[in-house]
Amino acid sequence: MRRIPPTARKGLLTLHLVTSLGWLGADLVLLTLGIAVQRGADPAVVYPVAALVGTMLFAPLSVLVWLIGVASALLTPWGLVRYHWVLVKLVLTTVLVGLVLFLFTPNLRHGGALGAALPARDRADLVIAPAVSTSLMIIATVLSTYKPWGRRPAARPALANRARAATRM
Repeated sequence: MRRIPPTARKGLLTLHLVTSLGWLGADLVLLTLGIAVQRGADPAVVYPVAALVGTMLFAPLSVLVWLIGVASALLTPWGLVRYHWVLVKLVLTTVLVGLVLFLFTPNLRHGGALGAALPARDRADLVIAPAVSTSLMIIATVLSTYKPWGRRPAARPALANRARAATRM
């Protein structure tokens, strides 16, 4: 696949960072709302708000982050599977997006519909899920920052030279 010029690459990176920060921010809002109910806030008010944030902001941002991240990997020298840290981030993000779309968002909608009638065991899920999600997003951020483990053995040496040349631009 053809690589994009440095200016476009930086634009794509900026878009990835903005959407990732938005996703993390929405996750922290959901965590805060879940904790607020645990500390005595009215679930009839809080859970519909959480459902709205989850449906209109959190879920769409998770998909955008995944799509932009995959595009960034494919259009830059990093690639999807050339480096361990990129592969781990891809797996983490893919699992998170799946959980958000198929488990957490439906639970948020259910909680929003039930409000105060939501059982206590389900209320705990609305705190645990965003806490785990936030932790995994922080791990993905650390991976992006430190880029541990280096190149995967299956990657060709010629690609490493191109990657080094592209990072110098």
